[in-house]
Amino acid sequence: MRDSVLEEVRAADAAAPATGAVYDRIGVGYSAVRRPDPEWAAIVRDALGDARSVINVGAGSGAYEPADLRVVAVEPSAEMRAQRPAGAAPCLAGRAESLPFDDGAFDAALAVLTVHHWTDLEAGIAELRRVAPRFAVLTYDMDVQGEYWFTRDYVPEIARAERSRVPSVQRLTELLGPCEVRELPLRHDFTDGFMTAFWRRPEAYLDPDVRRACSAFALTDAEAVSRGVERLRADLDSGLWHRRYADLMERDTLDAGFRLITGGSPRTVGGEGKP
Repeated sequence: MRDSVLEEVRAADAAAPATGAVYDRIGVGYSAVRRPDPEWAAIVRDALGDARSVINVGAGSGAYEPADLRVVAVEPSAEMRAQRPAGAAPCLAGRAESLPFDDGAFDAALAVLTVHHWTDLEAGIAELRRVAPRFAVLTYDMDVQGEYWFTRDYVPEIARAERSRVPSVQRLTELLGPCEVRELPLRHDFTDGFMTAFWRRPEAYLDPDVRRACSAFALTDAEAVSRGVERLRADLDSGLWHRRYADLMERDTLDAGFRLITGGSPRTVGGEGKP
């Protein structure tokens, strides 16, 4: 990474206004549960192709940042920035809607499970496209995830809340321009502990630490979540859950609606003035 880019990061970080980022409240202990899945990490890295420099927007604790590329991360939550591991890419306090970099400053832009937290989707996507000619956006389709067994049968309030804030894949592709959409199924032993990761491990939902590390739980009415969890506990104790969902225990993967959207045009490698 060029010294001038590091100086830009430090200056932007110092100038960034304090934010009321939701993850300052709900992100405590996040990285203990949210461990990047190696298969997804390889897919994300492959999607970035021959890019040499990457801006990771809404970077959180740094999951899925490629270690072999020059990365600059942008994250509004102080709590999440504090959980980035030693040796992680430099990270500034900032928002997707106003990135403090020149046009085309990076070869590629990465946005992993973050667009549903942006306050202005259109502005964020415009900024993503402005600072890099190539993009990789990981999101989820609520038309699929809304039918997930836990939200459908135990806490339907989660799906209703999520539908109000998660942009549709169609809307994202309209804003991003020409792109490809790839389905990313979840293995039964998936390591990144977001809500649907435990589709074949229902006991995990009884653990408050697991629920705390997932915004879908944290941003849903606590009483509704508590009622649903207690119903699940009773169904697990009685054996009803395993009888009702026996077919899931025979499967290795599940489509929970996760989609990787990629597009843009690669820049000629070797150009000057880039990070």
